Amino acid sequence: MALESYNEKRNFEASPEPKGKKAKAGGNSFAIQKHAARRLHYDFRLEMDGVLKSWAVTRGLSLVPGEKRLAVHVEDHPLDYGGFEGTIPDGNYGAGAVLLWDRGTWQPIGDPHKAYAKGHMEFELKGEKLEGRWHLVRMANRRGEKRENWLLIKSEDEFARAEGDKDILTEMPQSVMSGRVIEELQGKKPPRPRKKAAMQKSDAVPADQPPSGTAPGQPAKVKVPKAKGAKQAPFPNFIPPQLATLVRAAPTGKRWLHEIKLDGYRLQARLQDGKVSLLTRTGLDWTHKFGTDIVQAVESLPARDAVIDGEIVVNGGSGASDFSLLQQDLSEGRNDRFVFFAFDLLYLDGTDLTPAPLVKRKEALQALLAGSGEQLRYSEHFTDEGGLVLKHACRLSLEGIISKVADAPYRSGRGRDWVKSKCSARQEFVVAGYVPSSVSNKAIGSLVMGYYEDGKLQHAGRVGTGYSNKVAQSLLRELDPLKVAKSPFDEKLTAVEKKDVVFLKPERVAEVEFRGWTADSHIRHAAFRGLRDDKDAKDVVREGGPMKTADEHAEQPATRTVTLTHPDRVYWPDAGVTKAGLADYYVQVWRRMAPFVVNRPLSLVRGPDGVGKQLFFQKHAWKGMNKKILTAEDPASPDEPDVIIRDLDGLLGLVQGGTLEIHPWGSTVDDWEKPDMVNIDLDPGEGTNWQDVIAAAHEVHERFEALGLVGFVKTSGGKGVHVVAPVKPKAEWPDVKAAMKALADSMAGDSPDRYVSTITKSKRKGKILIDYLRNGRGATAVAPYSTRARAGAPVSMPIAWEELTDAIGPAYFTVNNAPARLERQASDPWEDFRKAEAELNVAARSKRKR
Repeated sequence: MALESYNEKRNFEASPEPKGKKAKAGGNSFAIQKHAARRLHYDFRLEMDGVLKSWAVTRGLSLVPGEKRLAVHVEDHPLDYGGFEGTIPDGNYGAGAVLLWDRGTWQPIGDPHKAYAKGHMEFELKGEKLEGRWHLVRMANRRGEKRENWLLIKSEDEFARAEGDKDILTEMPQSVMSGRVIEELQGKKPPRPRKKAAMQKSDAVPADQPPSGTAPGQPAKVKVPKAKGAKQAPFPNFIPPQLATLVRAAPTGKRWLHEIKLDGYRLQARLQDGKVSLLTRTGLDWTHKFGTDIVQAVESLPARDAVIDGEIVVNGGSGASDFSLLQQDLSEGRNDRFVFFAFDLLYLDGTDLTPAPLVKRKEALQALLAGSGEQLRYSEHFTDEGGLVLKHACRLSLEGIISKVADAPYRSGRGRDWVKSKCSARQEFVVAGYVPSSVSNKAIGSLVMGYYEDGKLQHAGRVGTGYSNKVAQSLLRELDPLKVAKSPFDEKLTAVEKKDVVFLKPERVAEVEFRGWTADSHIRHAAFRGLRDDKDAKDVVREGGPMKTADEHAEQPATRTVTLTHPDRVYWPDAGVTKAGLADYYVQVWRRMAPFVVNRPLSLVRGPDGVGKQLFFQKHAWKGMNKKILTAEDPASPDEPDVIIRDLDGLLGLVQGGTLEIHPWGSTVDDWEKPDMVNIDLDPGEGTNWQDVIAAAHEVHERFEALGLVGFVKTSGGKGVHVVAPVKPKAEWPDVKAAMKALADSMAGDSPDRYVSTITKSKRKGKILIDYLRNGRGATAVAPYSTRARAGAPVSMPIAWEELTDAIGPAYFTVNNAPARLERQASDPWEDFRKAEAELNVAARSKRKR
């Protein structure tokens, strides 16, 4: 990629481009040029070692975090090229107008030379248009491929934009040098906006090297892969989908590739002579359900005829697909959040690709979708060991992965070439009845589930959470016409199982997430995720077969004696988390949460009517308090005993009392005056970003180490993170608070442009508050695993330090997704918390400070 290649390609007597001369190293400029060559693209250039390292980005840069833009590595350019704007005459390499779209400086994160060699560069840009943090990641070369393909990805920060926000490329098309737009350099008038997405785009080739035979202004046709088995054929009828078989562990070996399991509706997108149809897995035409954006995106593909296999989803706030949100959007007639992820190409312009190897089909699919926009995306895959991919997916609370044999043909039906491994149990069940709501006569309270075994309907238990008020009401309207007098189950139900049940014709199917099976074959800790209109009730069987599985004999949860009144009361309306759902969540996390809440004075945030209604703080006993909740007498305030709990029933008593947040002291009632942990709360002010919070957390971690302490990190469930260290309960509150204040003050003093240690809001803009006040007597911090009284039902989640990345945020983990993470964790990241306790030498700290 040296300058010799740059010079060899150009005739400097005809082209106004600067000659290639290497400059002295040491600068850090960057430039982005909009280049109207045969294909319009953007050239991204970073100064390194006296030259501009250059990439051709065919679709330009995106400010949406995580969105990947193909960047083809091209020859180095001279530094003078960073100020070039003009027109390269016809007949010359790269002929066309070049506009200087942005310029400025870049700052590498870490050693840029090591990162460049490794193929993963992280850096910050400070330009006239662009600011913030970015990644450049080199892709693995395919066999025989000469180009070096990278991905350019925006990080999550204050300069990022959300999906649907204005595109900066169209918002700010002018040159930073001349103020002109590219059409003016070409001697044209700016074009009128087109209704449909332009077809003249392809990420499959470098922008300066269009494929031969493609005329200017014509869409680039995707080359049908030459693969064994691919054959000429007429446009096919509906192709039944290939289905994955559930396995206990992800497969290993080089013959497999792995994709993230999506949480939506499986669809077959069919383009025939310009007309698009979207068919379900059973061949139903659902084109009308999803609006026009996806249909138009498929229409705009550079193909005449195509059949694409994929899944339509709605992404939640964490970035993962969420079936509940998809159902919600469909019921509300909303269509602006639908995304079609394509993972297989079955037919293209007269060629049947189903006999071809999967990797060849995916290569063609990726080329076909290049530049297709936000609504139509290519489903990436991974070639790492399946176990590693699954582990990463589970740590992020995703549903699981699909593993596929890389060289296998497409075979309709269920087989072993595609297998699925899940982070949590999740499958469809037949809706065989409902229990009316105890708080509304217009809603269901829970659903009664079943599955077929040898043609007979078997009872699988009840599902009492996962319903917003709106969903619970709509379910009653949909299910009421199916009422029957007699139970549809083959077996005779017990009095408890049939209590209050309204039985239904077994015609509707629901998707349910659960934590395994009980010994009597009922689903445990189950949550409703939505009705499935694309599946026939008669096809619903127990996944994995009718035999008992090992998880049925796993350790059962502790006995619960607290009775929940109105268990179907919705505490988090947007997330559909009911009182029963909150209790189920705490049962699952109790073993890990207990050391941080048992025998500690508690401050509570209560909201008996749920989030969005009146909330209030509570630290003393209240009228009607559950008997499993206890009190302890504070020596400093003996007249007002504090609330404490000693066991799981005490925690469930808090749930019964409408407790939405739990904030314990840093000391126990065994020794009120001597804390056994310290907590630094990192609270970002306006104008800071998540990367700043991550950097601050690592700095606190280092400063704890300097004090001889071991820091543990958790998300707050709010805006920031908490860094917590266990200490031996020897120092008293005033000394501990003083030590933490000294730490906060030193951070603010060393980096006054980044941190403050005063709570005054006027001083916090653009800075992070290092909040040490959690370490005073009577002060509290939200407990690990506690829920927060905020939208989405977020929880404060303990994580490992290596997990503190852009992949998560402060409210990433929720009541709905946290159990899947915990179920598949090999170990608790805070398992050694108490083993790591150390003495806080406050005297030595005070002496050093003086």
